[in-house]
Amino acid sequence: MSDRVSPPTKSFGVLVDINQALTTSGKLRPSLERTLELIQRADNVVRGSIIVSDATTGQLRTEVSCGQPGGTMAMVHSVVESGRPMVVPHTSQEPLFGKPGRSGPDRSFFCVPILIGRKSLGAVEMELPPQKDREYDVVVERYRVVASMIAQALKVERLVDSERQRLRDENLHLREELKEKYDFSHIIGSGGPMRQVFEQISQVARANTTVLIRGESGTGKELIAHAIHYNSQRARKPFVKVSCGALPETLIESELFGYEKGAFTGADQRKKGRFELAEGGTLFLDEIGEINLATQVKLLRVLQEREYERLGGNEPIKSNVRLIAATNKPLEDAIAAGTFRADLHYRLNVFTIFVPPLRERKTDITLIAEHFLEKYANEHGKQIRRISTPAIDMMMSYHWPGNVRELENTIERAVLVCDGNVIHGHHLPPTLQTAESTGTVPNLPLAETVGAFEKDLIQDALKTTRGNRAKAAQLLQSTERIIRYKVQQYGIDVSRFKS
Repeated sequence: MSDRVSPPTKSFGVLVDINQALTTSGKLRPSLERTLELIQRADNVVRGSIIVSDATTGQLRTEVSCGQPGGTMAMVHSVVESGRPMVVPHTSQEPLFGKPGRSGPDRSFFCVPILIGRKSLGAVEMELPPQKDREYDVVVERYRVVASMIAQALKVERLVDSERQRLRDENLHLREELKEKYDFSHIIGSGGPMRQVFEQISQVARANTTVLIRGESGTGKELIAHAIHYNSQRARKPFVKVSCGALPETLIESELFGYEKGAFTGADQRKKGRFELAEGGTLFLDEIGEINLATQVKLLRVLQEREYERLGGNEPIKSNVRLIAATNKPLEDAIAAGTFRADLHYRLNVFTIFVPPLRERKTDITLIAEHFLEKYANEHGKQIRRISTPAIDMMMSYHWPGNVRELENTIERAVLVCDGNVIHGHHLPPTLQTAESTGTVPNLPLAETVGAFEKDLIQDALKTTRGNRAKAAQLLQSTERIIRYKVQQYGIDVSRFKS
């Protein structure tokens, strides 16, 4: 009979098709359109819709629909609020659909909630031609299964959207953290040489100019490169670093420009190079003077023509990358020796920043040391508040061949060995303790070693009390007479501690 409900086997097949539509498509809306199309075809739906609540506002909205719009939203709201299905066998007899006995076709109305747990997220509502022998419970149950499948698809989509938004927010947060971390205003230094560096960073950061950073090892060239990138218009794009000195000559070219599948033995697939990974952003080439002449030629081409080819490839790849290079060696000597191309040097040397060594930044040593003290005290869980005056004097006297990196390592070591709340001279490495003499560890007699330690403690107490001998004696649990004697014995200048 043509007016009987679909056989169970046919209904099962429709449910399988709906499940496939809801689980294979990447986006929910096309899946719901396909779902409604399958229901419409199977049940001869006159009018229907799938309604979901907005994830942010909770307001109901019609996601997909078919047929002429109907006046059933009041009933849909009732179903969503109650979480229970609703069946109206004859819409012509239901006041919510119009006056009883209205003119127009009679319908059978079905509406089931889309539930996740006990929470209603929408509804599936359909109007079918009336059938006198229709099994309404069977139809409702079938639509409940459909609603359950839609609920799972909706749950997955919202979880994906939530995770995507979380990752987007986390990415934005990390970018802001990086920008703040590498803001050039956070580079420590108040002396004239560093003020000039800050001014140069400000001048070049917003441009796309190639930058060459020169300075000894450990002076913070990478930190300056970061500051330039994160204060530029490319800040939201990648910052990619390549340490040219750490890569063998045979690998540097493939690392920079990538390679095609089969370019050499072992190249079983295409690999992107650092230029490709940094597209739209900044590529930082540290120790630029270490790259070989063959790679220098390709690097020169990128700077001149803004394109390159992968190793083993023949198709040019356009490049939109800002290049920042750094070197701790005089490139002029490498040019004279024939190991560095003069034309590449001219291309790199558009805007040069010279980073002064720490020995020329004596006024910054205390600031930098206190910064590292706070950092490593927190990291190692130590309650260290300050560095003693004698220890500062020793750091000021040292020549710091390893620059800021060596100072950082020195402070971290001092934090680890310090068992109090003040770093003293004996917490510093032996090289600093002999900085004014030979740079070697002396074989001091016990009396001299104890005397040096005693002098250190007295100077620290005098600094705390602003040169007041009586208060310094109290701090050291001694007498003012003994402190006066020791001050004279060790030749301590008390006036330097007075405010």
